[in-house]
Amino acid sequence: MGTVHSRKYRNGINGSSSQPNPPPYIRTYPPNQPTATATNSEMSCSLPYSNVDSNLRALAGQAEGFGKCAIGGLNGPIYHVTTLADDGPGSLHDGCRKKEPLWIVFDVSGTIFLSSYLAVSSYKTIDGRGQRIKFTGKGLRLKECEHVIICNLEFEGGRGHDVDCIQIKPKSKHIWIDRCSLSDFDDGCIDITRESTDITVSRCHFYKHDKTMLIGADPSHVTDRCIRVTIHHCFFDGTVQRHPRVRFAKVHLYNNYTRCWGIYAVCSSVESQIFSECNIYEAGAAGAKKGTFLYFTEKAADKECPSTGFVTSQGDIFLNGAPACPQAGGYCEGNMFHPSEYYPTWTVEPATENLKEILKLCTGWQNISRPCEKTA
Repeated sequence: MGTVHSRKYRNGINGSSSQPNPPPYIRTYPPNQPTATATNSEMSCSLPYSNVDSNLRALAGQAEGFGKCAIGGLNGPIYHVTTLADDGPGSLHDGCRKKEPLWIVFDVSGTIFLSSYLAVSSYKTIDGRGQRIKFTGKGLRLKECEHVIICNLEFEGGRGHDVDCIQIKPKSKHIWIDRCSLSDFDDGCIDITRESTDITVSRCHFYKHDKTMLIGADPSHVTDRCIRVTIHHCFFDGTVQRHPRVRFAKVHLYNNYTRCWGIYAVCSSVESQIFSECNIYEAGAAGAKKGTFLYFTEKAADKECPSTGFVTSQGDIFLNGAPACPQAGGYCEGNMFHPSEYYPTWTVEPATENLKEILKLCTGWQNISRPCEKTA
């Protein structure tokens, strides 16, 4: 894991033409990185969470970043999904509506067609390890819930107005989404709005999609100033925009790989604060004509003047003509948060070609066995 971070290392100011020396906390994890021809299992050793697949419940409380407290169904029994039916006994729907904590696992593989949003209640882990589960039709909705972990699932082919793969609103907190593959829904892949906060999205693969991730839905939602999200070790693979698009929130991006976007990579709008650290931004064929970072001006409902958001780019690399981070008007250090104000450690390594290869193989749904339940 990383070492203690400090505000004194905040030296990546917008508009810098050259990257500063990496601060002392940036380290390779582990020190000896594999080559691009290494096996999948060898490459996974360079990612965080090397211990979470040793025990069924080892995921609980292990997220890096703002979702660090998410425990899911740690303190509840195991619930076995035994059918791919949308509802009924043994279905995922039946488990998710129960009020008590549950660690939900799957005894079947296949596609679950959801005819409506599947509401997930508090203290649930939806653990797809050991099977291959794909959701289509509609997605998951996390409404006024807390302590939810969603792991190793696929989402593809959601249809209808406002249909997202995972919709987090309103007032949900302590959420961790890990190792999911998300594509081809009519609206977003992951939307985080309406005062939902303390969320981590890690090791996910986004592809064949337009509006990928929205954080803060409207400039009238001024209470969204509470939103805090960490996005790390994700692969945004040719998706068009919103990696993410942010209003009001504090967002920490690190060790992500975003390539071949269609409109922009990251959008910072009204009062948002985005700390972009050691990410890889690789433009497509016409990438030089499309911005990496877009600043969009909007007026918060409780302010007289419109404003944009703020971005700090530290240790990022920009490939194939991708424009580096420009300076937003009105930027000053006082406008930006630093992640170390909220969590002391995180696992980050320099943005390199090798990191690209790791993320291409080790993000999204993984063909791994379900860990055993180990008791003390």
